Amino acid sequence: MPRTATPLPLSTVPRVADRDRRRTSASVILRSVLEHGPVARSTIARLTGLSPASVTDYCALFAERGLIREAAAPRQARGVGRPHVPLDLDDRRHVVGGVHVAVPYTTVALLDLRGRVVARRELAHDPADPVRVLTRAADALAELLASAPGSRALGIGCAAGGWVDHEAGTIVDHPLLGWRDVPVREVLQERTGLPVHVDGHARALVNAERLFGRARGSRSVLHLFAGNVVDAAFATHDEVHHGPRSQAGAIAHLPLPGGGEPCGCGRRGCLQAELSERTLCRRARAAGVTDGVNPVHVVRAAAAGDPVAVRLLVERARMTGRAVALLLDVLNPETVVVTEIGSIHREDCLEALRAAVGAGRAASVLPTSFPDAVLAVAGGAVALDALYRDPLAVSPDLN
Repeated sequence: MPRTATPLPLSTVPRVADRDRRRTSASVILRSVLEHGPVARSTIARLTGLSPASVTDYCALFAERGLIREAAAPRQARGVGRPHVPLDLDDRRHVVGGVHVAVPYTTVALLDLRGRVVARRELAHDPADPVRVLTRAADALAELLASAPGSRALGIGCAAGGWVDHEAGTIVDHPLLGWRDVPVREVLQERTGLPVHVDGHARALVNAERLFGRARGSRSVLHLFAGNVVDAAFATHDEVHHGPRSQAGAIAHLPLPGGGEPCGCGRRGCLQAELSERTLCRRARAAGVTDGVNPVHVVRAAAAGDPVAVRLLVERARMTGRAVALLLDVLNPETVVVTEIGSIHREDCLEALRAAVGAGRAASVLPTSFPDAVLAVAGGAVALDALYRDPLAVSPDLN
């Protein structure tokens, strides 16, 4: 027999609705301070449509919990009345931890409430032991916190490629790492004692872009991540689409027009086979550009004038543009953000990518807003998204 949802008792419905309403109000107020601060309470009320009394109450609560502060000395308004005291984020007191698990290494970082990287480290890892990888990341975060006196951690965000179940806090399947059903949240929480939030890195970066990046204010955003893993994420009206068990965005085996690279699935021209940084580095080794597996070396060779390295990067960017065009046809977002190493570092690659998208839509395609810290931001953005969605969940004893 199919399982059916048990309806809430009628007596709980008003409480649930009231809790959701309070969470929404708190979220829009804190987002207003993030986006417009320093900002007066009266301006927040106008921007959010909430009553001045509600804004005052929530702001007092946020100040108590160390999330906002008075930004300057009061400015006396004309006539009789209270002076206007602008409010801003208190980005000096609290941080979040970020963990990004890539194929060759793990990035750990601390981010402030504006999504800025305060400190970070890269840890080479052996993916054969996922618990050890995560435990080392937790210990490295503790060391970063110890070196930042006065900073208190509100929580940890962890991002990775592959199939990541946001609600369960697990990496369900990461073929390149060989990980299956890894309980990321459980391991990190046990090691750190902090709240842990887990998501796929493309979805994490959509949240980073809408909170802190160039996509802020866009009604719909598509993010394409082309690293060793190739995946995508789509958000409308600040809601990132996860799908059942967070499987949305798995585009690795979509066929790419013009592609011929053999894929492990048995076909040719799949997005991941064509666009993976592994493919870029293999082609660069075959052409004598580099003898390693780090795509940064290809970028450096191109910067030094190697025409083969330039050609490899531009062609990869062009193929990435074809992938963007494919996704644009399906989703038609207002803004597209691409994380791809060539278009991050070279204008000719960005031009090739946009040309492949097409003149009518090229202006909507942007490179990542975090070119020097994209993986560090991805991890921290998972925790920051949770904070800005539900700031009331921040414990007052963290003050």
